[in-house]
Amino acid sequence: MNVVARVDGPQGALRARYGTAGTGSKAPVPWDAQFRVASTTKTFTAVVVLQLVAEGRLSLGDTVEHWLPGVVGGNGNDGSRITVRDLLQQSSGVYDYITDPDVQDRIRNGFEENRYDATPAGELVAIAMRHRPLFTPGPAGSARQWSYSNTNYLLAAMIAQKADAGGATWQELVEHRIIAPLGLRHTYIPGENPFLPGPHVRVTIDGPGGTPLDLTEQSLQHTADSGVVSTTSDLNTFFKGLVTGKLLPVHQWRQMRETVPYDDLPVPPSGKQGGYGLGVRVIPLTCGGVYYLHEGDGLGVYTRPAVSEDGRRAVTVSVTTTTALIDQPKVNRAVQTLTDHALCGRGQG
Repeated sequence: MNVVARVDGPQGALRARYGTAGTGSKAPVPWDAQFRVASTTKTFTAVVVLQLVAEGRLSLGDTVEHWLPGVVGGNGNDGSRITVRDLLQQSSGVYDYITDPDVQDRIRNGFEENRYDATPAGELVAIAMRHRPLFTPGPAGSARQWSYSNTNYLLAAMIAQKADAGGATWQELVEHRIIAPLGLRHTYIPGENPFLPGPHVRVTIDGPGGTPLDLTEQSLQHTADSGVVSTTSDLNTFFKGLVTGKLLPVHQWRQMRETVPYDDLPVPPSGKQGGYGLGVRVIPLTCGGVYYLHEGDGLGVYTRPAVSEDGRRAVTVSVTTTTALIDQPKVNRAVQTLTDHALCGRGQG
């Protein structure tokens, strides 16, 4: 297992790393290693949608059916009862296309044959529509149910593309609205390109018969739920920029922090579970206050960026597999403890 961690605080940056750049390599993990951030991409996508809301191009109360007629339907799915807010808050009930048995089989048992798969987002949504929803959202103002689904963010990006006056793709929206303004020099969206041109580590797991299977080069993570590549430094800059008002007006930032309960992460060191907002988790700290996070669990790469509510401290941990997939509950607990320690300022002025 390879690990890179970076803490940015009032007194500067602290960095730590463990591991080598790849199996059989003696070179250490690069400090500026690039990695696929997986579901941390959702925060980028949510920010773009909320910027469009601030500009009056769409509303959080708009339905999916309004923007994408006929896309969410069949098998009990009803796009007229799902809003943009439901998509961003994971309260739509729409089936997660990643959990489709055929999709899972292609990833788990046919990775070599499918590593360059770049199925368009619309076709991935269609896979989800083969399944009944987990639930149907109630009327506005009712209590919201929560269930994590990558399909939500494919739909959110499809809506953003339609709402944008210039007809930009979601990649272009992220690049023009977030990456360029914040000067994220090592953050990009490769799309269907399977290669990482900058410094990075090899992602490997033990394949059949103990033979290493290299997961590094692949196109599977190319959509708005998982397609961003970044570094620990750039992710800290992104999350600090978010909470300090560089990306969203005050009203949209307030909306982003309105949460519903989730149940898929361990209880943090504070002993109080957090909530899921519009593309961010809001988690209590032991020292008081909260921090903001969106984890990313990809193919052998696990990303944990977090920022204090005042933006003065940020920490990102990147974990890359070298033999077996990680014990995620164990790693989540360890990283939550590290994050709480770092954001409460213990060990750094």
